Amino acid sequence: MSTLPPPSAPPLLQVDDLQVRLPVAGGMAAAVRQASFSLRRGETLGIVGESGSGKSLTALALMGLLPEGAAVTGSLRLDGAELLGRPDADWCRLRGNRIGMVFQEPMTALNPVHPIGRQVAEPLRLHRALGARAARSEAIALLERVGIAQAAQRFDAYPHEFSGGQRQRITIAMALACAPDLLIADEPTTALDVTLQRQILELIAGLVRERGMALLLISHDLGVISQNVDRVLVMYGGSIVESGSTQAVFEHRAHPYTRGLFAARPQWLGPRGPGTRLPTIPGTVPALEDLPPGCPFAGRCAFTLPDCHAGLPAARRIGGQEGQEHHARCIRLGAVAASQEAAA
Repeated sequence: MSTLPPPSAPPLLQVDDLQVRLPVAGGMAAAVRQASFSLRRGETLGIVGESGSGKSLTALALMGLLPEGAAVTGSLRLDGAELLGRPDADWCRLRGNRIGMVFQEPMTALNPVHPIGRQVAEPLRLHRALGARAARSEAIALLERVGIAQAAQRFDAYPHEFSGGQRQRITIAMALACAPDLLIADEPTTALDVTLQRQILELIAGLVRERGMALLLISHDLGVISQNVDRVLVMYGGSIVESGSTQAVFEHRAHPYTRGLFAARPQWLGPRGPGTRLPTIPGTVPALEDLPPGCPFAGRCAFTLPDCHAGLPAARRIGGQEGQEHHARCIRLGAVAASQEAAA
């Protein structure tokens, strides 16, 4: 975990009321609703939630890479400059330069018909105007930095000639080529074994500290989030249902959805004992077009009241120490807390 920047430091990234709507049969559906957060240089922020919660769409909005037909509103500022509404040419100057992204599937992120060295060198030539020889030299150094053995000899090799872990290291080298201010890592350890997962996460953390970047780490793995970020956002149904410092959210889970996620974690011969079934969250994740108009978790939640369907709840502050800010979108936080105390 990185050392937090001073509280007075201005945000590098400021997201306010971000809303993303996608075309579906019969109209447009809200895929991200009223997302607001900030990120300062040197800070690490995690987004956690199950598949379909809006994590990757939020990241794609930050990169200006939303699917065709998507409608986005709100405010997205980088160093105070508004990005939403800018032409594609402006986004192209930002992507790979000031904002880098490590995608969750390296084989689709890498072009199979181009050598990996050419792909790592490309942002250096585009954004830093390096010549072919200088870009090659810099790309080899980057590949060596991320742990690709014999980088000079393998510069002209193709993606299929590398293992999954090596391909992920290559995508990290591409994302870091121009020393971006913000690095977005979207499930960077998907399908990797535990040893490789640890190596990749340690590599990313070391490079973030070394270069003073801000990191946005997206994962469905609570263990990965707990060990690698300063603050965390919990998403469900396109909404940030809980947010705060990692310590505050993990120690004082306030939203019913967050509690359900933690309860469903597999535990090796944990307090439940062997042979017992894991708790599950009742119901299923609704399709985008079927999300309730109010709290997205309404209906699956044991605390649901009619008022929960009336509108998206405001984020309510939960008590905590300085630097331990903690918010949750729920109108029944008192009842949830009381049930926790009764169960303790």
